[in-house]
Amino acid sequence: MGPVSDARRPPLVAELTLVTAGAMIANAAGYLLQLLAGRWLGAAGYSEFASLLAVQLLCAVPALALQNVIARELVRGAPVAALRATRTRCAVIVAALAALLVPVVSVALDIGALACAAALVAAPALVLVSGEQGILQGQRRFRALAVVLGCTGIARVVPALTVLAIGAGAAAALAAAAVGLAAAAAYARYTAGSPPGTRAGVPDAAWAGSASSGAGAADGLADAARVESQTSGAVGHDGSPVGGSRARTAVRDHTAGVTAVLRAAQLQAALMALSSADLILARIVLDEADAGRYALGTIATKIAFWLPQAVGVVLYPRMAQPAQSARAIRDALAVLSGIGVAAVAGAALAAPLAPLFAGADYAPVQNLLWLFALHGAILAVLQGALLSAIAVDRTAPAALTWIGLAVEVTLMATLAHSVPALVTVAACTATVTTALVAVVVLRTAARRATG
Repeated sequence: MGPVSDARRPPLVAELTLVTAGAMIANAAGYLLQLLAGRWLGAAGYSEFASLLAVQLLCAVPALALQNVIARELVRGAPVAALRATRTRCAVIVAALAALLVPVVSVALDIGALACAAALVAAPALVLVSGEQGILQGQRRFRALAVVLGCTGIARVVPALTVLAIGAGAAAALAAAAVGLAAAAAYARYTAGSPPGTRAGVPDAAWAGSASSGAGAADGLADAARVESQTSGAVGHDGSPVGGSRARTAVRDHTAGVTAVLRAAQLQAALMALSSADLILARIVLDEADAGRYALGTIATKIAFWLPQAVGVVLYPRMAQPAQSARAIRDALAVLSGIGVAAVAGAALAAPLAPLFAGADYAPVQNLLWLFALHGAILAVLQGALLSAIAVDRTAPAALTWIGLAVEVTLMATLAHSVPALVTVAACTATVTTALVAVVVLRTAARRATG
């Protein structure tokens, strides 16, 4: 499949619609899993399940960072072959880290090691899926990306629901979800399609030449691909072998690719930690029943957070282009804010219906659903602001987000001993953090536009 020319490229609304459709399928499947798990496992059992999902989300940080880096570097002209090599190395690193985290998570959350292992084993599969999604995003093949998003959500959820339906517990369901993600990774690789060394049918060398404005990691990755394509018998001007020097250059460039992912992971990790800390701390500061109720309430947070996911996905390639970056960032934050207002209003209106659809366990938190949704909507705006920072390879906003997380954890540990107090602290700290980060990225974008 060749690249789509600007004349043939669908308009922004069409691109948003395509990605939104794929993301909504994935998210709807995820919400169905959480709702049915809440019914079948009960409040106490669901608290364990939801906490492990939160840990799994934190371990997906490298996957999200990898997708953004791959999309950015494709826009700048990096070759697909080198980016896929970086994806594979990241998957291996994540698998090793996940294995080390199993006993730590088991002790911290007082959950069985088997259940923790089942949750964490999905992390490397998420990296592989996200790498291919980054290729599709960077090439702006949003129709194919939408299909991959939807299929990945279904592949993750259907096996888990099947296992839960036959009466198995959280560990078996999470293990089944990991198997589904492995299948989704294979499908994503098939869909992304183009053979290593080409970009959507265009030789990487030609693409890199037409995108000479790319710098930094893109140049390094392009160099790596050129080094690997040369024969080991190459000689220098004096007739001496230069294979060793080229191999060392390839190693340095591969390291640069992983380093770019680590820089982006700082921002993704800060966002995921801030969005998941309340759910994890709920098991520590609340009793078991209230922790379960809080976990059910956070489904509204997740809906408001992930509902506008397509906005960042579609506008991200524009954010990575200097000529379009400032306007794309402003547009993204404005659209995310508008969707957030609608999400909060929808949660307030739908609150009385929650116990009917999700069970009686929702009754104690139904009047707080608008506040849970507000928390998620604010986090969605923060996500858009941090994505813009990744697009221009700036990591300074991560510091503000980590500070916000530290303040949130401190306030929750000392003041939040009920469900309303916990969600209020979460929403307030997210609001202040998002406002500060948004100011920073907007000022940075304005300076780049005038500079």
